Amino acid sequence: MALDLSSIGREGPVHERSWSSKDALLYAVGVGAGLGDPSQELQFTTENSHGVEQQVLPTFGVLLAQAPGPGIGEFNRAMLVHAEQEIRLHRVLPVEGTLRAQARVESMEGKRSGALVTTSSSAVDADGAPLITTRSSIFIRGEQVESDHKAPADDWAEPDRAPDWEVTLETRPEQALLYRLNGDRNPLHSDPAFAARAGFERPILHGLCTYGITGRALLMSAMNGDVGSFRAMSGRFSSPVLPGDALTVRIWRQDAENVVFRTLRGDGTVVIDRGRAEVGAPR
Repeated sequence: MALDLSSIGREGPVHERSWSSKDALLYAVGVGAGLGDPSQELQFTTENSHGVEQQVLPTFGVLLAQAPGPGIGEFNRAMLVHAEQEIRLHRVLPVEGTLRAQARVESMEGKRSGALVTTSSSAVDADGAPLITTRSSIFIRGEQVESDHKAPADDWAEPDRAPDWEVTLETRPEQALLYRLNGDRNPLHSDPAFAARAGFERPILHGLCTYGITGRALLMSAMNGDVGSFRAMSGRFSSPVLPGDALTVRIWRQDAENVVFRTLRGDGTVVIDRGRAEVGAPR
């Protein structure tokens, strides 16, 4: 089995996707909106509350922009983990709509114990206007490649001072069972026997669920709850989360439009590292 270096630069088929108000509501509940106090975050969890207009959590765009990629070669999919995720919004996400998305292989890079493969996806609305751009990296243990197409170097460093915001959000013991209804039915997140074979004491939370919870923390702090101020977010998945874990997001302001962050479990383990977000109107 081997990765196909010729897939770098190759695009997958154009994928059309529609979503409804219900899809946006399900995503919000899946990433913990309303947990603890259902009267909060009603703009994301309801469509008919008096005086509250429904809005869409910005990180829902990661799911909306997903598209089938081109083949990248043969490898053992049990050795694959989600390594990094970035989203950039070009407009505030509507409650319902239709888009077309297309994925592209950006780079392959050999690491000490495997290969890092980065793909991007660009989504446009029904009129062809840019809506969402995402970039995602997977790490495939045991695979090796030699390529000049490498991901850009990252100079991220935690600021040497207390965070400007620190937000702690709970997760439900059944959080993964809720989140999987958004489309990711990997039994690693629901089947105790499958999780045990993968080396976990019980099913773990989806990385993109942790990502969405972190996005909520950024939105309610650095963005002052304004979806129109959420432009971009990126981070590296560094450790698993178990459903029921509390997550603390530490956020440092760099300037008027940029923050950096880390997400930690209750025991202090970093679960999303090298976090960056941009504050400002999507563009």
